[in-house]
Amino acid sequence: MEFDYIVIGAGSAGSVVASRLSEDPAVTVCLLEAGGPDSSVLTRAPLGFVAEAQLKKNSVHYTTVPQPGLNGRQGFQPRGQVLGGSSAINAMIYCRGHRSDYDRWAAEGNPGWDYASVLPYFKRAEDSECFGATDYHGQGGPLGVAYLRSPFPTSQAFLRACAAQGLAQTPDYNGAQQEGCWPAQVTQRGGERCSAARAYLTPHLGRSNLTVLTHAQCLRLQWQGRRAEGVHIVRGGQQSLVRARREIVLSGGAYGSPQLLMCSGVGPADQLQAQGIAVVQALTGVGQNLQDHITASLNWKGLRSDAGFGVCPSGAMALLRGMREWQAQRTGCITSNVAEAGAFFRTEAGLHASDIELEFVAAIVEDHSRKLHWGHGFGLHVTLTRPQSRGEVRLASSDARQSLLIDPRYFSHPDDMPRLVKGVQKSLAIMNDAALAPWRGKMLSPISADDPAGIERELRRSADTEYHPVGTCRMGPADNPAAVVGPDLRVHGCTGLRVADASVMPNITTGNTNAPSIMIGEKCADLLRAAARAPARSSAGSFG
Repeated sequence: MEFDYIVIGAGSAGSVVASRLSEDPAVTVCLLEAGGPDSSVLTRAPLGFVAEAQLKKNSVHYTTVPQPGLNGRQGFQPRGQVLGGSSAINAMIYCRGHRSDYDRWAAEGNPGWDYASVLPYFKRAEDSECFGATDYHGQGGPLGVAYLRSPFPTSQAFLRACAAQGLAQTPDYNGAQQEGCWPAQVTQRGGERCSAARAYLTPHLGRSNLTVLTHAQCLRLQWQGRRAEGVHIVRGGQQSLVRARREIVLSGGAYGSPQLLMCSGVGPADQLQAQGIAVVQALTGVGQNLQDHITASLNWKGLRSDAGFGVCPSGAMALLRGMREWQAQRTGCITSNVAEAGAFFRTEAGLHASDIELEFVAAIVEDHSRKLHWGHGFGLHVTLTRPQSRGEVRLASSDARQSLLIDPRYFSHPDDMPRLVKGVQKSLAIMNDAALAPWRGKMLSPISADDPAGIERELRRSADTEYHPVGTCRMGPADNPAAVVGPDLRVHGCTGLRVADASVMPNITTGNTNAPSIMIGEKCADLLRAAARAPARSSAGSFG
């Protein structure tokens, strides 16, 4: 099989790239996805992600290596493996980050990635039911963004508690000001999840120039010199080679992209040689610069059944009623993303952007919902938005079908723990406010704002990922030895190969990472189209 473009990975960025490229009927596009189609009702019903994560039907569950900062625990790292990738199994919060995130990317040698340059891509992607077309938002784009249809009353009480504790409600945390408290903007349309696949792929599967191959595991790239010309895949037990006449775009995410590069001979030479992999292009940055949002999960028992979801007969009956309501009207509790409201704030007045994000959770969520508690309840995720700790991803095998050695090195930087402790202290004041008193029962794993040492002990015992790994194929200029791709997303030292996903982020965004990943896909499609229109580059000019 031969196509003009091959896109590897149908996740948040890959779905965008394949869809946008195939808008031109003169080109052919092949999209390869290791997972299956997103046909399950669990990927359409917003609340379905809770069951989806436990069933592992559309996800792969990685674990980290033991983390010294977490008392030697191994962290949980689920990633979507289905059309839509992690956008098909996430909590759907639409958050672009802070404008300074992108200005910093540009300042580090990535022209064209400043906030003013990327804002049009956010707007082009968006179909905002919340605001319509404004200076900050788009209308009519593929990605539905809406407010929740049927939130729990506790999410509104949380916003009142934030206001009582000095956090004013911000009308749009994706607009002029991020800081403050807010009801969640979510990637939904008509009471259903709007994943990247449902936004960009599903409406266009009938295009004759777009071939989508599911259950297609990519093994390694095919090279001609240092030009990527194809992909070796296994599908239905049969191995084959898919060739690209123009370019290959790697969109496997912060874990999949560096893994396939390394299995194909691109990465730190010593690591590749240790796995018996021939070095095609030595790039020390592949797999390095891993960043993730570390999160404290605080939980309270509920005094009333409308406090949040419940593990009990009344909770089960509410879910059954909710299922019937969702089937009939696309309203009710099944439309919840669980993380229904949130806030951004600074732990120090001198910071230019928030270092803490809160997500109010209308359920008791302990150990990623793997530890259940009887009764109703609610909780709060307290997330360090700009961690200084840096980790890495290494190969455990030369076989891309095998797992990885994932080491985020949580709390390895001395600034991270004190900042998150301060964030938890402020959060306890909010959660103990009178606005939540009618619903608030006892705290599970209780901690006190007056005991920072006790908070730190609890964080080392229970904190874990907020599911936002990025940075392992860092974007930067060719003279930066840590960079893997340039500002045009081309892999340094190779031709015919780009990376477009969260792995290219030089620094993690201030908030959830799905919307920025979709933006990266939009920009990559434009870069590819511009390259196709430009005169052919000489081989000497294609390295960098």
